[in-house]
Amino acid sequence: MARKTIEDLFIHELSDVYSAEKQGAKALPRLARAATNPALADTFTRHLEESHGQIERIDQFTELTGLKLKRMKCVAMEGLVEESKEILDEIDKGPVLDAALIAAAQKVEHYEIASYGTLIAMAKQLGLKAEAVNLLKQTLAEEKASDENLTRIAEEGGNQAAAKKS
Repeated sequence: MARKTIEDLFIHELSDVYSAEKQGAKALPRLARAATNPALADTFTRHLEESHGQIERIDQFTELTGLKLKRMKCVAMEGLVEESKEILDEIDKGPVLDAALIAAAQKVEHYEIASYGTLIAMAKQLGLKAEAVNLLKQTLAEEKASDENLTRIAEEGGNQAAAKKS
């Protein structure tokens, strides 16, 4: 699809993050099973539930705005998911793997935070309904909270346990 207008770009970016959320949701159960830190495993499980809600919010957004998503695959998320698979293949289960999983998950969160921040700015520029924009803001807040939670897990012992293993 040619992106000639801000609306075209917005639809592309929204379609991209929709794909990213779906890919992330597929990867999260594997990460939860691999984590040995109970707080980390729980974070992945809870984020899976949030991801389903975020996908649902995008569906609500399109209903409210009448915009149609494009079928596409988010290649950035595809790469991040592939990177997490490599981590699982290369690192033995334990604290070092947990630290690597935190790093991989935070890369995903930062990508999603950037995506939703951009979408919110564009949605405002396009004059989309405040109710629709608020759906994007809810998801952005969840992504930021997930990132902060991952940082907390790392700082409260996740990375120290990995350092002791070295």
